[in-house]
Amino acid sequence: MAPNVWALGRAEVEQALRNGTLTRVDASRDLAEAMLQQARGAFSAAEMVTDVSVESAFNLLYDAARLALSAVLVNQGLKTRGEGAHAAVVDLVIAQTEPPRQEAFRAVKWMRSVRNDTQYPNPDRPVASRDDFDDAVRHVPTVIERAGMLVQHMPPF
Repeated sequence: MAPNVWALGRAEVEQALRNGTLTRVDASRDLAEAMLQQARGAFSAAEMVTDVSVESAFNLLYDAARLALSAVLVNQGLKTRGEGAHAAVVDLVIAQTEPPRQEAFRAVKWMRSVRNDTQYPNPDRPVASRDDFDDAVRHVPTVIERAGMLVQHMPPF
């Protein structure tokens, strides 16, 4: 295999390309860096609005994590699309980074579920709580930091 190929998770990425969950775009380190900066801004904004609206603050944390993980794919020249695109972002980055187990990336999965319940309320499911925010706020800085490291090291797909 060529030395500038990221092998981990390659089969999962190729499968997502075949089934249309993932599409190729121009690989862009600049856009990935801009997305990481936007993720940092969303994280900062979340901390500022927590006392006003914990639900909005939680959604901002989720957005920050999703943007950071999406930056990894954009840097590779990949973009998710269609139904389940947000879930696919998380799954594809995890596939390309485990092992070892990536707890912070995996936390984005439950954050996505809570974000959906908050954005699309249902009386049978709770919206984001302060406890949810407190749990998420511990993971998101790690997601952003590790995504930034991946952007620096992962070649285009």
